[in-house]
Amino acid sequence: LADQVSDAVLDACLKADPYPKVACETATKDNMVMVFGEITTAGKVDYEAIVREQVREIGFDSFVDDLGSVVSKGLNCDDCEVLVRINKQSPDIAGGVHVGKSDLDVGAGDQGIMFGYASDETENCMPLTHMMATQLGKRLTDVRKDGSLWWLRPDGKTQVTIEYTQHSDGSVTPIKIHTVVISTQHAKPLKAKRTEEQAGRDNRGKYTGEEMIAPSMEDTNEQIHEHVIVATLKSIKLKNGESALSIYKREECNLHINPSGKFIIGGPQGDAGLTGRKIIIDTYGGWGAHGGGAFSGKDPTKVDRSAAYACRWMAKSVVKAGLCKRALVQLSYAIGVAKPLSLFVETYGTEKEGLTAKLITDIVKINFDARPGALARDLTLREPKYNKTAAYCHFGREPFTENGMKYFSWEDPVDLTKYASMAGADVEKEVESKKEEILTKWVD
Repeated sequence: LADQVSDAVLDACLKADPYPKVACETATKDNMVMVFGEITTAGKVDYEAIVREQVREIGFDSFVDDLGSVVSKGLNCDDCEVLVRINKQSPDIAGGVHVGKSDLDVGAGDQGIMFGYASDETENCMPLTHMMATQLGKRLTDVRKDGSLWWLRPDGKTQVTIEYTQHSDGSVTPIKIHTVVISTQHAKPLKAKRTEEQAGRDNRGKYTGEEMIAPSMEDTNEQIHEHVIVATLKSIKLKNGESALSIYKREECNLHINPSGKFIIGGPQGDAGLTGRKIIIDTYGGWGAHGGGAFSGKDPTKVDRSAAYACRWMAKSVVKAGLCKRALVQLSYAIGVAKPLSLFVETYGTEKEGLTAKLITDIVKINFDARPGALARDLTLREPKYNKTAAYCHFGREPFTENGMKYFSWEDPVDLTKYASMAGADVEKEVESKKEEILTKWVD
């Protein structure tokens, strides 16, 4: 919720001004949402309206200040308290980062390190454990909003453990789904009525059909298994062409569905929320590495976000091209400096015969420009399209175009397949011939 509010604020700024400077944080507890940070924009933004619309869209439409309540979902879009504490970007930062500079010479908005990861174990080059966990979360939302599991509530979380084989070349293959954990908020079993649970206050619309009563906890968990777990596994394609269901056996898997017994009170009433508290969920589930920077509520000059997108773009491109089977890409920056301070590519020994991690690093330098201004240009990052990234992971998503805007552009790999048939000496020759061009983008 906090991340989606922060990115909705960013989108509102970008709709009015393609060059805003946005650092928007969100905090929420009980029936309160606070937005705070630094924003400089030519547009006018109604922060309270944005907050309420996001809360409504997510599905939090009731709050009772009683932890014993079975009606309270943890937050009410209509009457929650909205606090706004926002001022403008520091002139010290503005002067060092962008004032008086051309688009391509804009400096990084802060120092830091960023990582991107890709693995050939799934069709979209995401680690299966994390891809499955995030898609389980998405499926929980889908079945709640389409009415098939209407008694679900907005809060929920997932976790997956998978047994892998690691091959001698450093690549990995998932062979068995070992554990699946799903804890999801729900209406009171055998008591809650659909006409009351889906009364039309959120964006699902009012239910006017024949009355329905929420199932027992046993039936609840069984339906979650069929409509969420099995359906998700069927939708994921492994590198051998089969679905992830092929490595799942219910009788052998450790299933924990609502292991606490019940989960009625949730949302900000059950736990406080803050922007940036899910950086591992937003990335690779612990695979690879993480530099610590959050994404949501940040404009493209904040390399915590734009350079992390670039690292994924680079990693996915080299894996899709067959240059290696796994890749971890790291960039680092200094505030006010356009060129990255460093580029590091780890291939875990999976690089194609004849190539080395260093040569793959050189290929990245030839084909990518990681200066913040270039990333904003090449990945079209100055468009109001960030709210869709704020749930279900920023990576492994299918890129698409809507209203002329390209979403998840970093998931569309650069074609590097020509290098798969080149000898190391040929790559070195190309690097030498393009040395001057490389030095305009990289420090060495």
